[in-house]
Amino acid sequence: MIAKKIAVITGGAGFIGSHVADILLKNNFEVRIIDNLSGGNIKNISKHLKNKKLIFKKKNICSIKSNDKVFKNVKYIFHFAGKGDIVPSIENPYEYFNTNVLGTIKILEAAKINNIKKFIYAASSSCYGLAKTPTSEKNPIQTLYPYALSKYQGEQCVLHWGQVYNLPVISIRIFNAYGPRVKTTGAYGAVFGVFFKQKLEKKPFTIVGNGNQKRDFLYVTDLAQAFIELAKSSRKGEIYNLGAGKPQTINKLVKLLGDKYGKSFLPTRPGEPFCTWASIKKIKKHTKWKPKVDFKLGVSNMLKDINEWKDAPLWNAKSINRATKTWFKFMRKKK
Repeated sequence: MIAKKIAVITGGAGFIGSHVADILLKNNFEVRIIDNLSGGNIKNISKHLKNKKLIFKKKNICSIKSNDKVFKNVKYIFHFAGKGDIVPSIENPYEYFNTNVLGTIKILEAAKINNIKKFIYAASSSCYGLAKTPTSEKNPIQTLYPYALSKYQGEQCVLHWGQVYNLPVISIRIFNAYGPRVKTTGAYGAVFGVFFKQKLEKKPFTIVGNGNQKRDFLYVTDLAQAFIELAKSSRKGEIYNLGAGKPQTINKLVKLLGDKYGKSFLPTRPGEPFCTWASIKKIKKHTKWKPKVDFKLGVSNMLKDINEWKDAPLWNAKSINRATKTWFKFMRKKK
């Protein structure tokens, strides 16, 4: 029996999940999204809401039943639903482990009893901590805060279900994703949301450290395509790092955005890597995937829709220092 072209995306109204939905719908999949909209936004999938091939279920993954009909006849499950952000995870770790670990088990059990063809987990490169670069999948694990630990333990559950129940699973450790729909919440976090709002309000960019730190930014459409390629592949029980493999400095980002309103420099934060850099040799070896959108083009694409960030919170040095107080309290430099 040929598996039907049906996919479930948990967190499918979120930043990355909605882009995966775009690709699947374009390829004539029926897409079933599970999202409680705590981190996602219905606007991210609004253009598809009249599409009969899109089914949206507003539900928390922790309360969904394994035999829910949303999982019936499903070929792929893409699991993006989870709680992000570092500081809130330090302040309230219970919520992170409940969602990122127990919630993941809920979806794994659904995948198991419904005999899905592939379970693809969105893991986090934060599990590497202050890693040597370029970072391969064999680098040591160093979880420095509850968010990182909860995502890593979720990944361990995914791999365990693959081993014990022969569930075909893949875990993808995402480095620094950017692009249209990148999330903006009340918590201080993603640099693009912070900078775009500051640019709109003609305020100085708040730069941590000297701005020479590097991040392995990968454009979201490239990232989403990687998830699709690994879902279609014959690989299972594997971990893949996912970045562009070309780290960019924060100063370069500021230059591309235009810094005519100045810069405000903030203290470096303990436990934060100076450079993130994914080795993508493994995914390029096992699939035909490779990044297509270079950083300059990606930033230019986002600037065309800068008004999408008009409702984002406006951060300045004072509010950032207040928001990261917990970070400095608990994330002291290790001797």
